[in-house]
Amino acid sequence: MSTTDKKSGYELRTELLGMAIGILESRTERLEQNEHFMAEGDSTYKRHKVLPYETEDVLLVAEKLYEFVQTK
Repeated sequence: MSTTDKKSGYELRTELLGMAIGILESRTERLEQNEHFMAEGDSTYKRHKVLPYETEDVLLVAEKLYEFVQTK
């Protein structure tokens, strides 16, 4: 990769935030689907509320991704 292909810090952080949001959205969707599947086969099953992710969650996941990028 040439130096002209390097991303700025802002671009990298923006991409990491997008990845973090994608990870959290996927996790939330899976949790919601699991609740629906559990309720399908059992009429006595009471669904649990799936809480949405918060800004702090996005930042924590993005920081983990950033740590990975920084390791050599």
